Amino acid sequence: MSTSPSQSAAARLDTSQTTAAHSDAPQITVSHTTASHTTASLTTARPDRPRLDVLVVGAGPVGLFTACELLRHGLSVRLIDRAAQPAQVPRALALWPRALDILADLGVGERFERASIPITGAEYYSGGERLAVFRAPGPLQPRHLPQYETERLLADRLHELGGKVERGVRLLNFDDLDFSGRIAAAGQITSVLEHSGEDGAGSGTVERVASCFVVGADGAGSTVRGLIGAGFTGSTYELAFALVDTKVTQRVPNTLPRGRLLYYQAPTGTLMIAPLPGDVFRILAVLPERDQEVTVEFMQQLLDARGPGGITITEPVWQTVYRVHARQATEYQRGRAFLVGDAAHVHSPAGGQGMNNGIQDAYNLAWKLAAVLGGRSPVSLLDGYTAERVEATNRIIADTDRQTRAWMAGNRVRMAVRDTAFRLAARIGVVPRYVIPVMAGRRVMYTPQRPSQTPSGNPPCRRFERLPGRHRTGMVFPRSAAVALHMNGTPDSPPGWTLVAVTRPGDAAWHARLKQVTEQYPHISTVRMSTREARAVTGCAVTGFHLVRPDGHIQAHGHAADLEQLRRELELALLPAAPDFGGSPR
Repeated sequence: MSTSPSQSAAARLDTSQTTAAHSDAPQITVSHTTASHTTASLTTARPDRPRLDVLVVGAGPVGLFTACELLRHGLSVRLIDRAAQPAQVPRALALWPRALDILADLGVGERFERASIPITGAEYYSGGERLAVFRAPGPLQPRHLPQYETERLLADRLHELGGKVERGVRLLNFDDLDFSGRIAAAGQITSVLEHSGEDGAGSGTVERVASCFVVGADGAGSTVRGLIGAGFTGSTYELAFALVDTKVTQRVPNTLPRGRLLYYQAPTGTLMIAPLPGDVFRILAVLPERDQEVTVEFMQQLLDARGPGGITITEPVWQTVYRVHARQATEYQRGRAFLVGDAAHVHSPAGGQGMNNGIQDAYNLAWKLAAVLGGRSPVSLLDGYTAERVEATNRIIADTDRQTRAWMAGNRVRMAVRDTAFRLAARIGVVPRYVIPVMAGRRVMYTPQRPSQTPSGNPPCRRFERLPGRHRTGMVFPRSAAVALHMNGTPDSPPGWTLVAVTRPGDAAWHARLKQVTEQYPHISTVRMSTREARAVTGCAVTGFHLVRPDGHIQAHGHAADLEQLRRELELALLPAAPDFGGSPR
């Protein structure tokens, strides 16, 4: 059963949007194609397209978020999962500010804030000596929440949006996948589903479902990835890791301060302690032997040998042993099937980036699918998904690999180098200034691929943007400014494209020139920012513009002489308004 409301998604969209690394880890290189600009949209070219817009496979946190975001954009969605019940294990914990911003825009920000706890910083110890304390500034602090709680909150929002999880439903095959990789204006993808009977259908019932697109959010063992013929290349770290989530007693009160990550480095390996809501702590340890049998008693021994002392495991709630992989799908998309989250990439849990990266996959993809299906953008808009998300994931794999190797330093020379690096980093303040913003998602960037995306000539903003910490084209437009300018939409009305017009007060001529360029694109909202405000926000105080996408990333930046470049970017990303002859575009 489709979760679409009775009114067609495309019709509602047309009316609602007219206002306002590991050395062996896979570092995928993707070629960017800009020549094939398909001007037909799926909506206008195929009025008899399937009733179902998107089938989402996998109801973990990324699949749930994907379905919520697609529904918020007005698409019809089915979300299936082969498991009969939701998972009840904590798994992923960290939600960093960029993901929290996205969840806030979905309308669940306050719910996550109430259910989670903030992480204010990290302390590093070696041989019992404190090496460094790194404090996270308030706006850059992550929050910890067990994954099953994240899934519960997203499932609640899914139901509010009119969706549901169809459990006990397994994807078996695709009937008509185009292995050429092209997305023709006319076409569909047919999924063969098997019902276990948990959803009311008879056990073993097989169903064929036609949809415009399929999104695979079905984890590291992804069926969708296998069916589209994508590899999963990369490597596995040599050592194994064990963890236990548990309540503890502390001989000395506040030995384990709430809100702090604690890292203890020892010759036998690293031990990390992280707080969870409900007076629970996660104790994670590098195992001295790969095939070590792990019990609560063994974890207590590691805690006594490596940790602060005086901590006793009392009420374990979950424990597991696992190997760490760094792998990426060789393709994130084949025809009308896309991959998000662990189906597309897995990497070290260092830094708690995995779920955050998957949420950003879904956020990148959802608005593009909605724009194409709503007839506002050409099919070629979807070409950028793989390249952008591979670029972001490659950076995360490299960053988490460096952290993981610091955990694994196993000889005196490497340990001495690592300890010296931590002391130096704490002394010069490099971590809160440059490292934490990256982990927080404030430096996620999709590198411009065309000259029309950046100012012509050699202006100061272009010369200085390479300096550390400077804002660049391709990054997310600064959050505080986006909220102040109402660029982030509402829980019931997702954002569209925004043109930020930068000008000196009273310069009406510049706004008139911009309007001449944008007037044939009614889905663009224009907001104004003074050159003085722009200097503080972006570092560029020159009359010009920032073209900002629905996911907040800056598509293009230019100055007064760059209107033709703006026109070119709009032609690539958007379709001009068609004459209104009445009736539904579907």
